[in-house]
Amino acid sequence: MPTVGVKRDLLFKALGRSYTDEEFDELCFEFGLELDEITSEKEIISREQGDTKASGASDVILYKIDVPANRYDLLCLEGLVRGLQVFKNKLEVPRYKRVSPLSGEPQKLIITKETEAVRPHAVAAVLRNITFTQERYDSFIELQEKLHQNICRKRSLVAIGTHDLDTISGPFTYTAKRPGDISFKPLNQTKEYTATQLMSLYKTDSHLRHYLHIIEDKPLYPVIYDSNGVVLSMPPIINGDHSKISLKTKNVFIECTATDQTKAKTVLDMMVTMFSEYCAQPFTYELAYRKEKLSGKFINQKVGINESTEKIAHLLTRMCLLSQATGAGDEIEVEIPPTRSDIIHACDIMEDAAIAYGFNNITRTTPRTYTVANQFPLNKLTELLRQDLAAAGFTEALNFALCSQEDIAEKLGKKISEMRAVHISNPKTAEFQVARTTLLPGLLKTIAANRKMPLPLKLFEISDVVLKDETKDVGARNSRRFCAVYYNKSPGFEVIHGLLDRTMQLLEVKPARGEGYHIQTADDSTFFPGRCADIFVRGKNVGRLGVLHPDVINRFELTMPCSALEMDIEPFL
Repeated sequence: MPTVGVKRDLLFKALGRSYTDEEFDELCFEFGLELDEITSEKEIISREQGDTKASGASDVILYKIDVPANRYDLLCLEGLVRGLQVFKNKLEVPRYKRVSPLSGEPQKLIITKETEAVRPHAVAAVLRNITFTQERYDSFIELQEKLHQNICRKRSLVAIGTHDLDTISGPFTYTAKRPGDISFKPLNQTKEYTATQLMSLYKTDSHLRHYLHIIEDKPLYPVIYDSNGVVLSMPPIINGDHSKISLKTKNVFIECTATDQTKAKTVLDMMVTMFSEYCAQPFTYELAYRKEKLSGKFINQKVGINESTEKIAHLLTRMCLLSQATGAGDEIEVEIPPTRSDIIHACDIMEDAAIAYGFNNITRTTPRTYTVANQFPLNKLTELLRQDLAAAGFTEALNFALCSQEDIAEKLGKKISEMRAVHISNPKTAEFQVARTTLLPGLLKTIAANRKMPLPLKLFEISDVVLKDETKDVGARNSRRFCAVYYNKSPGFEVIHGLLDRTMQLLEVKPARGEGYHIQTADDSTFFPGRCADIFVRGKNVGRLGVLHPDVINRFELTMPCSALEMDIEPFL
């Protein structure tokens, strides 16, 4: 959950009253939030960097508040206060409307086709006659950063640019050019740089270097110009210094470039709705509202209450969802404002009604249906086996479900084309290319990482492997496997064979053909010729055991002989 830090005194001033820490904690709980920490800038620096660094830092009390990840309207002081004021019936739900400029046409942002290959979408808005104070300005910048880290996914989906409209002139053009053809003075710099030079300059910047990868490999870089050719920004990296905003800025031009148009509109909505209250005419900007209809019966049943349609409409209005009974039975019409992008389904509206009613106020009732929980049979069998295998002297290991193609194929003497492996379409590293089809490579890599430990090394793992299966709706299935490895100066095949016998004893399967279990000679490139056998249970092949081939041992950087056992445990349920 995102955490919003607000100064306690500024928060109480905006709310119109003071609270004790306990009272405010209770208010947050009622509204569906959590007061995570009460601290100060000095305390934070002292804790992270030491008392010496903290000297001179502010002692102002900060409230750290956890907000739901989908409530972007609560990521700043303005939205938080507005939501709480409406919730406490001290403020009516704001109505956002558009005002036309006193002179001239509305501003335009022209998008050219060159942007399609890099960041194809852009939206823009203007906040007119706004008044900044230092606190408002800081909150404005902080909201941009919070949005960048959350819904914007570190600027990869959306990047926000804010500009002093009085220093530039429209119409504005959003296009893409070769890096060498873009030249401007970036924010807080003293000279002009080409885009190529900027990418080199910011490789050492602790803040901006994290965003360079988004466009650095593109043949064209996105850029926004005004009608005079002045560069406003090179999204998603940096704004131009020419149009930077300050405390004296009166008209703010906000642009959002994106790879996702829906998220771009959501981000723009948040920016203009949160700070439009500081305009000369508060909340003056027209945004899209939508209306939903649902029944009072639906909310009553889902929440577990019995309230009138009018009362439910009042509860929803307290959550900034202006609602009213239509008069057609128990139907309720709910108006979804642009600040509530989290409202997608009727269940989201029902949840807000429950919050406004108060979870502590919902009467406890006995469920109409009684059910008795049982442990999942496969997991129960797994847990029982783990206990007894550990008692047999083997140590349990737990490895990643993803591995490299080489681990499950070449290193085991097999071809990847013959494996029923599920491949990751865009693996981040070579270590996580496929879902494992066998547990053996993970155990061998664990031994390789612990070669300095005293011999013998006896490891086991009971986990899932993933296999392609065209009969399943997702094209693959999980299979629970048991794998054990014995690593010593001698192969120790008798140890692994003994572990198999003990496992079958635990599973109550007798050593006999037909209804019992037996092993049968097999050929497998992973194992030494003549030292490999298939395991048959009730006539079905469930696994394999044997002495590993020297080439396999060498590929995993091991130097001692090794025997292994791997079998499917699902047939024993």
